[in-house]
Amino acid sequence: MITVHHLNNSRSQRVLWLLEELGVDYEVKRYQRDPKTMLAPASLRSVHPLGKAPVITEDGLTIAESGAIIEYLIERHGGGRLIPPPGSPERLSYTYWLHFAEGSAMPPLLLALVFGRLPQQPMPFFVRPVARGLCAKVLETFIAPQLKAQQQFMEGELAKSTWFAGEAFSAADVQMSFVVEAHAARGGLDASRPKLIAWLERIHERPAYQRALAQGGPFELMR
Repeated sequence: MITVHHLNNSRSQRVLWLLEELGVDYEVKRYQRDPKTMLAPASLRSVHPLGKAPVITEDGLTIAESGAIIEYLIERHGGGRLIPPPGSPERLSYTYWLHFAEGSAMPPLLLALVFGRLPQQPMPFFVRPVARGLCAKVLETFIAPQLKAQQQFMEGELAKSTWFAGEAFSAADVQMSFVVEAHAARGGLDASRPKLIAWLERIHERPAYQRALAQGGPFELMR
């Protein structure tokens, strides 16, 4: 039996979604973020030394990192589903998006979260204006242009095909879900990117996505 060590409002939501798409039996062990720091609880370190989600365990194995988990689940439980055929152009796109999601897409989104929240943290009153100005400058000149470029790129790719790896829904779309959700939450994604918005609407309508929400609980990304 697969156990998903599920942290609320985290990347582990997409692991639940993939398992629902595959129809694989699993159990959920829930962990809650600290309401003040929003960090994962120390108890997750008993599962994996870094104490982060997602993590799954099965048959004595412990697998961490979203991309590695998705590859493992598709290889062991997919039966050829949700992955394009080997050697096809779609397979190359599939592999690209699996790596793009965490390799290129998430760093600027994380920076947007950090620099957006930093001025709200406790600090001497005379420092706050400096911190606010510095963070605003970094967001405006460094982070926002990267997010805009990413959205333009993804929008263009979805103009070529219905899903990220072609005309068939695949696990690459599951991997990309957290990225596009984060762009909608804190990256300025709006109706000016109709292909991305339509893609979000399509994944939200999938029965397996909705079942995963029921399993994982409320899902709302930090802003």
